[in-house]
Amino acid sequence: MAAKFRSFLTMLGIIIGVMAVIVVMAIGASAQRIILGQIKIAGSNLVGILPGASDEEGPPAQLFGTIVKTLKYDDLQALLKKRNVPGVAAGSGYVTGNAAVKFKNISLNVTFQGVSSDLLNVENIKLESGRFFSAEEEINLARTAVIGANVSADLFYDLDPIGKTFTLKNQNFVVIGVLEKRGSASLFSNPDDIVYVPLLTGQKLLLGIDYLNFIRLKAESEQEIDRVIVDVKSTLREQHNIGSAEEDDFSVRSTAQALSTLSNVTNILKYFLVSIAAISLLVGGVGIMNIMLIAVNQRIREVGLRKAVGARNAHIISQFLIESVAVTFFGGILGVISGISIAYLAAVIIQELGHDWEFIVTWQSIVLAAGVTVLVGLVFGMYPAKKAS
Repeated sequence: MAAKFRSFLTMLGIIIGVMAVIVVMAIGASAQRIILGQIKIAGSNLVGILPGASDEEGPPAQLFGTIVKTLKYDDLQALLKKRNVPGVAAGSGYVTGNAAVKFKNISLNVTFQGVSSDLLNVENIKLESGRFFSAEEEINLARTAVIGANVSADLFYDLDPIGKTFTLKNQNFVVIGVLEKRGSASLFSNPDDIVYVPLLTGQKLLLGIDYLNFIRLKAESEQEIDRVIVDVKSTLREQHNIGSAEEDDFSVRSTAQALSTLSNVTNILKYFLVSIAAISLLVGGVGIMNIMLIAVNQRIREVGLRKAVGARNAHIISQFLIESVAVTFFGGILGVISGISIAYLAAVIIQELGHDWEFIVTWQSIVLAAGVTVLVGLVFGMYPAKKAS
């Protein structure tokens, strides 16, 4: 209390460190919640097949940007046959690209996806108007399209898009359907911003490829998922002439497995960022030790007087340790308050931008921050206290 400004400067490093930890943990928890929530929204009875082998516990290579071409349209057809995978209810193949769509004098950069005619039975999306393309249109490379709500609004404004023709990669497409607005992004994309075309049209006419980016199957029930995964693996091994699991050139994941894998990945990232933020606590601790050493030199007379009237070394040590812990503890409280305020402000801003973002501050992060500040006070206050005694 006698040196308020110096005490505040001493606390500043701790305040910033604790604030950083709280903000990183809050934003990390919110991001993790929205990512995992989108997988749950997609459905608990989905099975995804990606090209390229991977460890059972790790993500497939394609998730890191590696292009693998081992998954074909014939594989999708084989997986949809009941004699191969009896437990599958519906399925879709996917290919993805980016290009400009043009309507009259309007040009719009969009993501387009080539998908199967059964997409609506696989994913949790619905039509606002019109229809989805048929299996016959998929096979015959029809130039028809179903567009997301945002694409419809940005490209056609107040016009009814059904029946209108737009250009995509020098190909004319007729709009036959508009999707119901979802309002928030799914895990990797937002259906509101996508142009859907028949799978073979997207493959051959737009992208010029003969492989699929991934396949998604819907099991008849959650109880069928394990059986579906076994049948999918055996069917693809037969399709690709693979003799054993070690030779697999594909990866099969259920929604539950995807949730577990993503939880592990996001937890690793979250705690890595927290450890980086915690470095500022270490810096703050060093600052406290320096200030306390200066305080010791300035208070030699006080310490000498106390010892002259009977104070023992333990009394002097406890005096300086209590000061150190008090400074870090109150700095920690201010840091927690600042961190919660910034995390809340970030949540409000992100929500205003149209994202489904939750404000999450866990009691564990507050207890951790408070505990660490007391520990920092004890550790970095010990040397100045012993020097004083």
